[in-house]
Amino acid sequence: MSIRLRLTVWYSALLAFTLFLFGVAIYAFADYNVYKEVKNDLEQQLDKLPIYSEGDLWSGLNFELPQSDVLRLEYEQLFVQIVNFTNGQVKGSSNLYDNDIQLKTPRKAGEIKSGFRKEFDKGYEFVVLEKALERKGGQIVGAIQVARYTGVEGRFIRELKSVLIISSMVTVVLAFSLGLFLAQKSLRPIENIIRATDRIQKGADLSVRIRREGPPEDEIGQLTDTINNMLGRMETFYNELDEAYRAQRRFVSDASHELRTPLTTIRGNVDLLEKMWINEAKTLPFTENERNQMSMEALSDIADESRRMSRLINDMLSLARADAGALMEKSPQDIKLLVEEVVRRAQFLPRKAEWVIGDTAALEGAVVHGNKDYLQQMLFIFIENAFKYTQAGTVSLEAIRQDNQVGLKVQDTGMGMNEREVPYIFERFYRADVSRGVTSGTGLGLSIAKWIIDEHRGSVEVMTQPEQGTTFIIWLPLTVVDEANLHPV
Repeated sequence: MSIRLRLTVWYSALLAFTLFLFGVAIYAFADYNVYKEVKNDLEQQLDKLPIYSEGDLWSGLNFELPQSDVLRLEYEQLFVQIVNFTNGQVKGSSNLYDNDIQLKTPRKAGEIKSGFRKEFDKGYEFVVLEKALERKGGQIVGAIQVARYTGVEGRFIRELKSVLIISSMVTVVLAFSLGLFLAQKSLRPIENIIRATDRIQKGADLSVRIRREGPPEDEIGQLTDTINNMLGRMETFYNELDEAYRAQRRFVSDASHELRTPLTTIRGNVDLLEKMWINEAKTLPFTENERNQMSMEALSDIADESRRMSRLINDMLSLARADAGALMEKSPQDIKLLVEEVVRRAQFLPRKAEWVIGDTAALEGAVVHGNKDYLQQMLFIFIENAFKYTQAGTVSLEAIRQDNQVGLKVQDTGMGMNEREVPYIFERFYRADVSRGVTSGTGLGLSIAKWIIDEHRGSVEVMTQPEQGTTFIIWLPLTVVDEANLHPV
């Protein structure tokens, strides 16, 4: 069942129920007021009747009404009947017998129904007021009935009932038809939305938007805006997901390439050693010294490539932890002591450039909330990169302080980069064009450094020019230590 049909059925059912209650209320009100005057008149006439009796209980009572009262009641089209329980006599006004009307008569006190009731005789309707006749002492000796013909009133009530039923049914049918038409017209914009979204689904073009119809404040317009906003977010998410998928494929391709090279070298050297010492040791035209020298060279190549693979795998594991949302264990770190340890160890790194320590006075009293090992790894990455791309000149480290941040400035006088390459240097396996084939590396170091900086809520600035060197400034937020409670500034 469609939603417009359900809405029409619900509203029609609600209307029918409302009309039913309204009709019942009108019918009850009319019935009460139409018969109210009749009942009041019967009560008044019954109270006026002076009933007297002759005889006693032993010989039987004889109830009589004054003739004048009987004539008066007949003139007012009322019928009177008296039932005598002592002798079983039933007396009625002459108009009862003239019209051959028979009212239900009680035969004993237990059959008396005091009050008003409706009776039908030969298809005619009467309202009857019945009352017990009592002697002194409370003994019931008879009953008196006063009735009036209410055919006109009854016909009016029956016609009113028919009118209410028929009009209610016609109203419900008309309301159902009109409601179905209006529901279809009102929900037509939703059908347009369905068709538009279906076209978007089949066309897989998330840039398509649904045309807005109707006033801006109605629900359909709000639904259209919501769907368009959702499509916008989906388009953005899809583009980001597509970019992430392409980056992942590029990452896997680059990782495979980086791993294949050392594996090929290791496999070639292993095959050479196998030929030299196992399979073809007696047939190869090498002297003992030549074979030993070649073996040492092969082992050296295997060791170098193994270390390279180990570094690559460790870097990839670090990035995998970053992608998995691994949490760093952080604590207050005296940044001056941390940097001094890095400076001391950095002088032993392979290098051709001069290692210069600049002004680090800004580190006095500086505390960073972070992880010591990761912060040292991050600094070593920038310093090693500086040494790697600086064949002559200097690599320097100095500290600066600004607002509530401390900056570590790593500057070199090496080959530098084009400014257009700066946005990509923190991508995985990316290496600047000038360094490709010149310096060794995996292209993962700066990606790991950027992850560490982000985890410490820091930032990094890059300034570079070709053949003019590169400067990195790593900004880290300072932390105030107050009775073992850390409050980031």
